Amino acid sequence: MRAAHFGSAALLLQLELILDLRAQKVQADQQVPFQLLSYELLRLRCLCGRTLNESRSVTATRTTPMQVRGASLDDYLQIAELETRYGLETKTREEWEHLWVNNPVYRQIEKNWPIGWVLEDSTLKVVGYIGNIPLLYELNGKQFLIATTRAWVVDSAYRSYSLLLLDYFFAQRNVDLFLTTSLNSEAFEGFRSFEPSPVPVGDWDRSRFWITNYSGFAASWLRAREMPFAEPLTYPLSVLQSIKNKLGTKYVPTNGRQELQFCAGFDERFDTFWEELKRKRSQVLLSARTREILNWHFRYALARSEAWIICICEQSRLLAYSIFYRQDNPRLGLKRVRMADFQTIVDDDSLLLPMLSCALDRCRKTGIHMLEIIGIRQEKAQVIDKLRPHQRKLPSWLAFYKANRPQLIESLKDAKHWHLSCFDGDISL
Repeated sequence: MRAAHFGSAALLLQLELILDLRAQKVQADQQVPFQLLSYELLRLRCLCGRTLNESRSVTATRTTPMQVRGASLDDYLQIAELETRYGLETKTREEWEHLWVNNPVYRQIEKNWPIGWVLEDSTLKVVGYIGNIPLLYELNGKQFLIATTRAWVVDSAYRSYSLLLLDYFFAQRNVDLFLTTSLNSEAFEGFRSFEPSPVPVGDWDRSRFWITNYSGFAASWLRAREMPFAEPLTYPLSVLQSIKNKLGTKYVPTNGRQELQFCAGFDERFDTFWEELKRKRSQVLLSARTREILNWHFRYALARSEAWIICICEQSRLLAYSIFYRQDNPRLGLKRVRMADFQTIVDDDSLLLPMLSCALDRCRKTGIHMLEIIGIRQEKAQVIDKLRPHQRKLPSWLAFYKANRPQLIESLKDAKHWHLSCFDGDISL
């Protein structure tokens, strides 16, 4: 997500604007829900050394020509232009609309679900946006409605209004849980005003990765550091990395009864697998993984051959699967594959090893520069560390949540209920 840097003074002004504008909305329509941020506002006033009367004086003399409204599909062009201007990934109109119109969860609740909100200036130009995608999760045999964000972005001239978009997002009363898995340090400064909690399980601040094309990776590494004469340095650096990687990578075969398969899509076996998975792991918060939802999630990546489904079967039974998808960095020219998900119904995390080895081999053959895994639980990390990946610390923790229901607030304090991957939240959408 994209956001301006927030100091305490900037947060104070934004929170005051939220209270001003939301109060105006409530006066006009008593049905409009809003978050009461008075406590946070008072705390920030104290931090800034401003008295309550001084703050009220500023609020009383400020004019607010801005407005927030629910986003519509017709806003695509203005939203895409805003995303492009600030370096965010921009989907085609068809793919962007697909996040909602073909979303199995959205189709059930679309009359009561905004696709997001836009901030408009006095000329009705869209100068800010946050997307709102519904997902379905299960825990202890109950279904829960989850909201995840997409592309929180605001024109730099209007950053003082950016928290207003978040206020609308977190004010949704029909949502059971808010979840994001791509929250960078810049965006967190705004999110923390709404008191989200870090997901307590998984390495959401660490990347494990393997270099699968040494010259390509070295070139992108040098571009990231904006080094002059990057191309001449690529070859010697790639040779050194190649030697290091060949010393560490191992290939792990499956046993004789199991068959490793690449799947072109998600068939009926995945529905059977999901029913068994949710029975076995009923005490874990699980995103729904029906065949329909999996096909919706990865439809365009599969169509472009940018997602790989690798399965382990025993006869006709699906025992485990993993999904890998392209997550390139065009600015650096980096070709990257990331693991989205790994699931098994036989309580054997070692099944990931042959699938991961197979994915690494495909990366090498197709010119992918690196394969990356983030957000993985410790027990799975111990398994994949047998393949000796490189590791790097990420700038910030990526996964945060906020529960909207008392039963979830208590349950999710216990780490045993968590087992997220890059399939969860917004990171691979």
